[in-house]
Amino acid sequence: MANTSLILRRPSATSQRRSTQSERGGDDGDDRDHDKRAGCAPEPEPRIAHRNLETLLAATLESTLLDVEGLGDEAGPAYQVLDELAALAQRSYAELVHETPGFVEYFKASTPVSEIGALNIGSRPSSRKPTTSIADLRAIPWVLAWSQSRVMLPGWYGTGSAFAQWIADDETRLSVLQDLYRRWPFFRTVLSNMAQVLAKSDMGLAARYSELVADEELRARVFDKIVAEHTRTIDMYKLITGQDDLLADNPALARSVFNRFPYLEPLNHLQVELLRRYRGGDTDERVQRGILLTMSGLATALRNSG
Repeated sequence: MANTSLILRRPSATSQRRSTQSERGGDDGDDRDHDKRAGCAPEPEPRIAHRNLETLLAATLESTLLDVEGLGDEAGPAYQVLDELAALAQRSYAELVHETPGFVEYFKASTPVSEIGALNIGSRPSSRKPTTSIADLRAIPWVLAWSQSRVMLPGWYGTGSAFAQWIADDETRLSVLQDLYRRWPFFRTVLSNMAQVLAKSDMGLAARYSELVADEELRARVFDKIVAEHTRTIDMYKLITGQDDLLADNPALARSVFNRFPYLEPLNHLQVELLRRYRGGDTDERVQRGILLTMSGLATALRNSG
């Protein structure tokens, strides 16, 4: 079914333009994929599809004609704050991904991105061009690789630094963000989506994947940077929202994660060992099949898989 709340929480400017809907699987308990547009699950019959379209249309009309943001004359300054935060987050993200020496090597060794291409997972090649550039890597294998290693990096990296830099030591600026969180559905949803991704990350398991990086200096340099930003982002989320639990606003998802995730850890440990064997020259078909099965199991359970 269409997620009406996603449409009602969008910035008002987006409602003036064409709305794109994609059919994608979601997670129970309003577990919103962080890269969804106005997503909905595939409909099994015309009657339900008709009701879904009717709901989407009603929500789009409401968000277009009414002031669902509730910001009034303060909308301009609010968007200015988000523009500044976005620029700071992008700078931090680019510094890691494009400017950190050895990052590409670390990424390829600590995630199964190479196996995604080598084992023909997906309908298209992992990269648009035959290069090692991150810029040429398609979005789906980029997100899938980080989710498999339980870093979930594209969904949160840079946000913690952006908040910390923007606030600095100014309590007034912190109050501005806390007020926007309380009053602005869009900002609240952005943070909720980020928290949902953070809740699915696991730096302990990510450390196991980092051990696949042979260069110990490179491993420590990149992984320590990721862990520091992960901690910073969670701390800033709690400071702004006043919530100690990342899934406090989504109890249904919290229950789902609590029940589901204990079964995932063995898959991650198994995948690390299979990747080590495969890269070490083990051509046994069972090793390759095992990698595929662990990828499928993790992607199905995590949902935010690309």
